[in-house]
Amino acid sequence: MEPELDLDRIRDARARLGDAILTTPVLELTGAGAGVPPVLKLELFQVTGSFKPRGALLNVMALDEAQRARGVCAVSGGNHAIATAYAASRLGTRARIVMLATASPLRAEQCRAWGAEVELAGTIHEAFERADALSRAEGLSLIHPFEGLTTALGSATLGLELVEQVPDLEAVVVPIGGGGLAAGVAAAVKQLRPGCKVYGVEPVGADTMRRSLEAGRPVGIEAVRTIADSLGAPYALPVSFGLCRRHLDDLVLVDDPALRTAMRYLLERAKLAVEPAGAAATAAWLGPLRERLAGRRVGLIVCGSNIDAASFARLVAEDTNAQRK
Repeated sequence: MEPELDLDRIRDARARLGDAILTTPVLELTGAGAGVPPVLKLELFQVTGSFKPRGALLNVMALDEAQRARGVCAVSGGNHAIATAYAASRLGTRARIVMLATASPLRAEQCRAWGAEVELAGTIHEAFERADALSRAEGLSLIHPFEGLTTALGSATLGLELVEQVPDLEAVVVPIGGGGLAAGVAAAVKQLRPGCKVYGVEPVGADTMRRSLEAGRPVGIEAVRTIADSLGAPYALPVSFGLCRRHLDDLVLVDDPALRTAMRYLLERAKLAVEPAGAAATAAWLGPLRERLAGRRVGLIVCGSNIDAASFARLVAEDTNAQRK
């Protein structure tokens, strides 16, 4: 039996999150030159700068008193790490975070600012091994970055908000890393507006969910090769995979040049400075989904923006230089 989230659970989850989570605004991207302007769901303005606190908070809320007393741990390249640190701080427990050595120092600093202990690992596989070891040795509860019904439930609150804010949506485009965001958003949107199409988008260099859907089961990839590190999940897992398989209408891929172009597009058209993952839905709308979505009322999930100024400037400059050649 495949996992499912019903609307009553989603609405209850949003109520339990209360003011610990912002109802992020939407922005109609006028002047986009594509007929019906898309609507941006600005989750980059969420607490900690991404959608991740929705699931992290619900997971920590679900722990019993003894579990909270011991603390939590997490693995992440950044956004989930910051979200778990925030959730732990908000709910009065400790957090130990394992991040990749290549992660932005800004993200590690933000984790520490919320009171978390941070250590680095060389690869994502090593990071998960270290987190598992910490969990066993110290009795910490592992807050997974994308898997589980509770995590998907948090993401579903985003889908709920978007449909309430833009009730005439005809399509939604949502980035996919491990699939927790797409799983929750798609589950909510399809129940609220069954006729609304939901498209997932992955980086070419981290197409875990595409391969899993083609295989009919969760699979992994050998290495993550994309600038969108927040979408770099090394494998898919059953709950997020099952929800994505049930609710997504299609999945498309975008390459790194397309992500850089979308970053620059959002800067110039919407004055938003987003990380590569946050530009993925826009890249799909500008590229592989352009013809399919022409003339439709489309929601684009801008999932986050935890990027330092130097990295953002470099990526946008690389796109500008490429356009001049």
